[in-house]
Amino acid sequence: MSHHHGHSHRTRSSRALGLVLALTVVYTVAEIAGGLLTGSLALLADGGHMIGDSVALGLALGASWLAGRPATPKRSFGYRRAEILAALANGVALVAIAIWVFAEAIMRLDHPPRILAGWMLGVALAGLGVNIAAAGILARVSEENLNVQAALRHVFADLAGSAGVVTAALVVLATGWRQADPLAGMAIALLILGSSWTILRDSVAILLETTPAGIDAQELGRRMAAAEGVVEVHDLHIWTITSGFPTLSAHVLVGRGDDCHARRRELEELLRSEFGIEHTTLQVEHAGESEGLQITPLRRRPR
Repeated sequence: MSHHHGHSHRTRSSRALGLVLALTVVYTVAEIAGGLLTGSLALLADGGHMIGDSVALGLALGASWLAGRPATPKRSFGYRRAEILAALANGVALVAIAIWVFAEAIMRLDHPPRILAGWMLGVALAGLGVNIAAAGILARVSEENLNVQAALRHVFADLAGSAGVVTAALVVLATGWRQADPLAGMAIALLILGSSWTILRDSVAILLETTPAGIDAQELGRRMAAAEGVVEVHDLHIWTITSGFPTLSAHVLVGRGDDCHARRRELEELLRSEFGIEHTTLQVEHAGESEGLQITPLRRRPR
């Protein structure tokens, strides 16, 4: 059931990413064409932003496909970590995009371009609609998938970019103040930087195999050690293979004459029901049993 649910979730995620990628590519072409026709550097800059996001969405879609490939003897967890690598790449791309937008905005403060603000507004409003639709599609499948969350943050950045262009176009139409465009770009760059932080933090934490968010390792260890029949718990490790896939391994000692298999099943149920960890590797042994090769010193022969 768990495997079927995971496969179904990945299928829905892939379909959503594919649909959003198609929407993004079509609008990117339209936005670049609109920027060339209206002379709007803001639209061209946002079009470049959308090209970067199209590449990121394509990367996310490819990673989702890799994550669904079966495990092999060389890769016992398959390609599940590909999703996290894609999420990290997306987070880094968000930072790079923010820096680029900010640099472009500074240059435009000194030399604001002449634009056809009415057409600029029309293209930006179309982009706003496309990005709202894309965000709605991804939001339905992003709850437990870090890779899709990264793609969703890209769409939110696009949404902020379209909103910034709409605002700048309205200001130019109403007042003729062309510096509104680069100032909106600076605000967009700050929003993009803020949205990149969470995805970078979470993906790096998974790659460094830190304890999953929401799990207190000390409390979990105490609960295991306090379970009936358990004498000692050591070599406890808790990490995440990919988003929504926490893993645990531990060495457990139980009392002499106790049923090791029964204690293991009880601990597995405790970890599943109280901490949401279903993939566990527990080495359960009786306390006091000798472990490993025993070396005794050789007796010296009398001279």
